[in-house]
Parts: sequence; C-alpha cells; structure tokens
Amino acid sequence: MPIEPAALARAISLLQTGEIVAFPTETVYGLGADAASPAAVGKIFAAKGRPADHPLIVHLASADDLEQWAIEVPELARKLAAAFWPGPLTLILKRAAWVPLAVTGGQPTIGLRVPAHPLALALLHAFARAGGGAGGKCGIAAPSANRFGRISPTEAAHVRAELGERVPLILDGGPCTIGIESTILDLSRLASVGARVLRPGHITPEQIAAVSGALPAVAPGSAAPPRVSGSLAAHYAPHTPLRLVSTPQVQQAIDEARAGGRRCAVLCHSRLPDTAAASISQRLADQPAEYAEGLYSALRRLDNLAADLIIVEAPPAAPAWAAIADRLQRAARGAGRQGE
Repeated sequence: MPIEPAALARAISLLQTGEIVAFPTETVYGLGADAASPAAVGKIFAAKGRPADHPLIVHLASADDLEQWAIEVPELARKLAAAFWPGPLTLILKRAAWVPLAVTGGQPTIGLRVPAHPLALALLHAFARAGGGAGGKCGIAAPSANRFGRISPTEAAHVRAELGERVPLILDGGPCTIGIESTILDLSRLASVGARVLRPGHITPEQIAAVSGALPAVAPGSAAPPRVSGSLAAHYAPHTPLRLVSTPQVQQAIDEARAGGRRCAVLCHSRLPDTAAASISQRLADQPAEYAEGLYSALRRLDNLAADLIIVEAPPAAPAWAAIADRLQRAARGAGRQGE
C-alpha cells in the first residue's frame, strides 16, 4: 500500500507529543510510543492492559542506532544485525543507563530490532529526521497492538476491533506478511551462558547458527533468562476455548464436541474434516511460512463465530513448525479466559 505523507506527518506529531500510534511491521501490527519517554510508554501499558513488568521491544531505523540504546554490544550482535536486519529478529542486550525502566520491565536488558515493513521503516526514519523523541533519542517502543494476552493483530482492522478509540491513529500498511512475532535472541550474557532463543519465530536457530557458527540454546536452560515479550505460558489467546489435537484425533474431537451439544470451529492444515460436524472449518497451508502468515487472522475469524470450542489440528513436530507450535500452545492455555 502507498505511504500517505499526511498520515506519516500526523504520526510523527503524535509520537513527539507523547501519544501512541499503531503501525504495521512484517510480523504483526505494533502499538508504538516514544521509547525515551516514560509517560508515553505508560500509555502503551494503559491501552493494552499490560503488566508493568512485561518489557517492550524498541524498534530502530538502523543497526547504526544500537549503541544509543545498548552497551557492551558484542560483535555477534553486529553480525546478526547485518544478516537479518531489517527483519524479524529481536536482540536482547545490556541496556544503556539512560533507558527508561518502563521500557525494560525494570530489567538491565533491552530488546531491539529493525523491522522490515516499508511503512514501519518510513515511520522510524521520519521520526529520526524530525529529531526523534525525548532527549533526541530515535526509537519507538512497540508491543503488539492488541489487548494484553489476546490474539496479535495482522491487519489494521484487527487493531480497530481490539483497541478502538484508545489509539489516536492507526497506520494501515495492509496485512502483515510473516504473521507471527519476531524471534527473540538473548545476547546479554554471551560470555557466561552463550546465545539463547527466548522466543521462537521466523528466524530459526539454524539460520542464526549459519551466521554465529554455533547453534543457540533454547531458554530457559540453567540460568534464568530475561523476561521478554510473549513468553508467558498463556498468550496469543482467543476468548473461545481452544483445544489442540493431533491429526488422527481431529474428527474424534469434533464428534465428541457435537455429542456434548457444543458447536465447534476447526482449524487444520491437512484435509478438511467432516464439515457437517463443525460450525465452520478453515484450512491453512501445510507449509509453515504460509501457515504462520494466516494464523492469527484465522484464529480471529473462528473466535468471532460464537462457537463453544475451537479445535486446532496440532502442527507437525518439526523444527520448521516450532514457532507456530509455541504460539498455539500458549493460545490454548490462555483461551476462554474472560475479562482480561
């Protein structure tokens, strides 16, 4: 979609006056604020209903801004930034002393990334050209633009449905092309515990190893990792209860729901089940990248059907599906909780 100069100018004005703006990235839509302003960052937490100790990711216009936000930046961070930025990789590093604790959840670390979406990059570069935010710092803190713990938005309409008038401006950049949140890689204690994946995503451990020379560990390991976005046991969740079942059990789960008088919606990646037994069935691609792109939109659609249960065919137990399995497992734990 074309970038509208007037909308971009309004977004910069809002950010520089301490307001929040929703904008697209290649992963999901973010709810952004001047990361150097504790008051502005506080509006993100208020709009989302987000716990104050849950850290945010700061989005940068360029890897050249790393030293503005982080200290003791290892050479590996620069190599990974050169390989994957702009792109869906968040690096956890030691924060600069000035960085507001509101951004980091009170921790000594900070999550940083450069998004790949053209509208997000246009926003970040325009913010920098305009002098940035508080203290001339040029970073936009942006978690997903939804109520905390709920399904992440991958279209502007999802943000409107979730947050409505809480957001003064939503920049519409069309559907997100990756569809799930960035990989989070902890480099904050590289010398002692090595690199660790704290949240799986589109960038795989194998891709990271191709640059670093070693496969990163998967948290938690022996040392407690920093808290990061999207790492709670229950997250990405629909209001409708969600059950993950293996491929051979999909039809049985539908039959059991029907026998119990429950209307169910079904999400699968292999063959469609008996549609007479379900209120509606939706099939996503059987390839992980395409499946991820459509996952959150599909969950939102099924969540809006007023069904009693969403049955999801579990993804294959393969490394390429690890990020999708992570999101669905957390969604199943959090699904059905009301008033959150």
